[in-house]
Amino acid sequence: MTRRFARFACIDWSGAAGAFQPGIAVAVCEADGPPALVEPEGRHWSREAVLHWLKRQDDMLVGIDFSAAFPFADAGAYFPGWAESPPDARALWALVDRMAAGEPHLGASTLVDHAELARHFRRHGGRTGDLFGMGLGRMRVTERAAQAAGLAPSSSFNLVGAAQVGKASLTGMRLLHRLAGRVPVWPFDPVPASGPLIVEIYTSLAARAAGLARGRSKMRSAEALDAALAALGHAPHAPLGRYDDHRTDALLGAAWLAGAARDEALWHPASLTPVLAETEGWTFGLA
Repeated sequence: MTRRFARFACIDWSGAAGAFQPGIAVAVCEADGPPALVEPEGRHWSREAVLHWLKRQDDMLVGIDFSAAFPFADAGAYFPGWAESPPDARALWALVDRMAAGEPHLGASTLVDHAELARHFRRHGGRTGDLFGMGLGRMRVTERAAQAAGLAPSSSFNLVGAAQVGKASLTGMRLLHRLAGRVPVWPFDPVPASGPLIVEIYTSLAARAAGLARGRSKMRSAEALDAALAALGHAPHAPLGRYDDHRTDALLGAAWLAGAARDEALWHPASLTPVLAETEGWTFGLA
């Protein structure tokens, strides 16, 4: 049986520029209790503060909503044709962190201006690289699985539009590299016998599990959030000073993860091969 965790957390992440991010929210939940926000020391979280918070955690499963790697399986490489293309996810995280080393706040915007890497990204100003791919762009196997499940994933090479995940993914890769040796990441690492573990999630999976319809999954009131929590078997939350998509997504995500982690099938998705576990990873919750 899969290991049982004492606590569960969801981090609504942000790749936006700047030191402090209104778009970052952190929530923690016991196995069956109501989720609660973890408030930052200042007005907003910084990515560095989240990094330090994660280093202090123990028996906790943490879900974060960014793509942990770029597509690899479709072309046999993250950056096909480039001699320096990394062979696996950990090497990719190291590359991103090294190339963005001069950028503060775990930012990574300068990386996409690299002459070779820019060919793979869709950037602002109508700049789409010749290797971005057709339509929505290159996708990981887990993102194709999400499409088949009726979700609307975005390519991690896309940096444009409200639904883009590329900026969050790049900054997230820097976060994961800084946590190397401290906090394992599934499925790149095996599930440890103790201590914290990070998984990639879609908060839309939590909304679906709570019965919220696609396109109407955002909760901006106490009543809407409590109804969703009740659908997952959790008690009402403590009232918040304000309600926004980031906070409610984090709260519902933590509650969902507490139940989803007990589903053995979610830890063994049929399409997750050993090669994918080293290169592309997987979105927890997609079986």
